[in-house]
Formats: sequence, structure tokens, C-alpha cells
Amino acid sequence: MPKRIFIIEDDNMTIQILKYIFSKEGYEIIISKDGLDAIERIPEEKPDLVMTDILLPMKSGLEIIKFIKDNFSKTPVIALSSLGEEEATVLDAFKLGVDDFIAKPFSPNELLLRVKRYLK
Repeated sequence: MPKRIFIIEDDNMTIQILKYIFSKEGYEIIISKDGLDAIERIPEEKPDLVMTDILLPMKSGLEIIKFIKDNFSKTPVIALSSLGEEEATVLDAFKLGVDDFIAKPFSPNELLLRVKRYLK
């Protein structure tokens, strides 16, 4: 059964890039464009890994990280964020238990290597 990656991202271009990278590797991709929708769907989708942007409509990436770590603590979470976002936000994400942090724009190869490390 393919590993399931839940991507929470509101930028269409980034979604297309991520879908391409991960589909090519045989991962099953689940997409949500806002934090509230993601929080509602995570329990039923049971992803193997969650990748979330920090700045999202409805609920922030930080709220998603907290929700996952409080309820599905074994699920790895990778935060994506544009360069130049507050360093404090990155620190907050780590305090909430995020497993990894990747700045946009990202290297597809580096991103894939990091994801594979969590989905072994």
C-alpha cells in the first residue's frame, strides 16, 4: 500500500510541484487548501506524513502542528514556509513538535530525501 502524504498548502503552483515530486515516487497525495479543512480530514485520512505551510487560511500551520502532535503524535510533520517568515514562527513550530522545517523555495531532491527519511 503506498504511503500517504497529506499536503496542506494554499498556493496552487506549490501544490502542483509537490504533487509531481511525490506522485512520481509512488506516494498517495491528499491535498487541503486551508487549515480547518485539514484538521477535519486528518483523522479520517490517516496520513503517514503531513506537510503543512505555516501561513494558511482558516487555521494556521502552527494550529495544525499542535492538533497532530496532540492527537496523532507518531505522525511526522514537515512545515513549509517562505524565506523571511519570522524566526519566532519557526521556533514556535519546533516547540509544538514539528519534525522538520523546509524553506520555500525548496530543492525537490532535498525535500524528497527528507520525506523518505520519515517514511522508511
